[in-house]
Amino acid sequence: MLYPQNIEQKIDFQVIRDGLKGCCMSSLGKERVDAMQWLTHYPTVRDLLARVREMMALLTDPALTFPHGEIYDLREALARIRIEGLFMDEAELFSLRKMLDYAGQLERFFATLDRVKYPLLSDSSQSERPISNNFINSVTSAIDKIIDRYGKMRDNASPELARLRKEITASQGSVSRALNAILRQAQAEGILDKDAAPTMREGRLVLPVPPAYKRKIGGIVHDESATGKTVFIEPQQVVEANNRIRELEGEERRERMRILMAITADIRPQVPQILETENYLGEVDFLRAKALFAIDMHAIVPEISKKPMLDWREAYHPVLLLNFRRQGKTVVPLTIRLLGEKREAKGERILVISGPNAGGKSVCLKTVAMLQYMLQCGLPVPMSEASRMGFFKNLLIDIGDEQSIEDDLSTYSSHLRNMKHFVRYADAQTLLLIDEFGTGTEPMIGGAIAEAV
Repeated sequence: MLYPQNIEQKIDFQVIRDGLKGCCMSSLGKERVDAMQWLTHYPTVRDLLARVREMMALLTDPALTFPHGEIYDLREALARIRIEGLFMDEAELFSLRKMLDYAGQLERFFATLDRVKYPLLSDSSQSERPISNNFINSVTSAIDKIIDRYGKMRDNASPELARLRKEITASQGSVSRALNAILRQAQAEGILDKDAAPTMREGRLVLPVPPAYKRKIGGIVHDESATGKTVFIEPQQVVEANNRIRELEGEERRERMRILMAITADIRPQVPQILETENYLGEVDFLRAKALFAIDMHAIVPEISKKPMLDWREAYHPVLLLNFRRQGKTVVPLTIRLLGEKREAKGERILVISGPNAGGKSVCLKTVAMLQYMLQCGLPVPMSEASRMGFFKNLLIDIGDEQSIEDDLSTYSSHLRNMKHFVRYADAQTLLLIDEFGTGTEPMIGGAIAEAV
């Protein structure tokens, strides 16, 4: 249970999300950053952190090079081709081919890892592998037969396509030669400038002609320049040839569509497996981003206890750490100990922090909230290896002034509202953080309220 609802805003957690997104390679990884939330199932958090720890070790292992590739979000295209008659275009097939190739690289990389050093990551290549190498090879080979390395359809994708493109090229060459002959003749007669050259308008080769001479170049006017000083004429001698080119281009488009529909028909039954692959790549991207971000912060995965407690050494607020580093400044670390155990009949459940204004009290509270929140979102935290972190079911905070004219709440009233919620829902597994307890009213009354709560 988290209260208030805007807890992430209270502790500036969006900065952490933005930092993680900056480490992602794909929108799929960024979606998982947005979906990240406070978890209260201890085994889940423990396993997430163990995987991040392994990824951090892997990325900093000088003997290993993590594969680099491209991950695409093809969910919309894959959903579309479930309908018979619809197909993936060249760009989508090219993206699919590169994504499957990267999935194969990752599978081979994880499969070769030292199982003693990287038990979770090496096992993921087997237990989480959504598709086989045979499937990857068969699909990528089929795509390679029709799509070149630049993402364009090959001329030899089919015999008919090769014939059409060859005829188009020959026809275009014939038109170009005819136009050049007309151009040279017009230049010799002084009708066209010496630097005039054939150009393309509406898919047809034309000549740029001054308006005064357009009747001397018989043909069809297709366009004129913005200034009106040039008209673009298709000479009569090449009209039929240009018409033939347009017909051939129409046939070429239909043949390309036929080829794309055929390969899409082969891919359609495999859509569920491809979606699983895409999901797997998104998870790997997210895991890698968490590890990279943790490495950048010099964060660790500390020893974790199932019970609610704090035993932190040299803990840093990550936002301050990152901002101060950019400014060349240093951050004063926090050491805090609250074990929640009884010693000499005194329970270590409550810690009161007092001091002057601008003394760091609120920063201390926000650091505790931020680091505990990060840990239970499955993120490493910046603190000493000697630290131990506990596990909480609830995180309740009252940090900052929630005065609201709209809701008719004074500072004092907002504190009381929060206290009512805390008293009702807090339990032995709750981390409760209250800033400036008892303020907003007469000091003696505020102190009495604080003691009563």
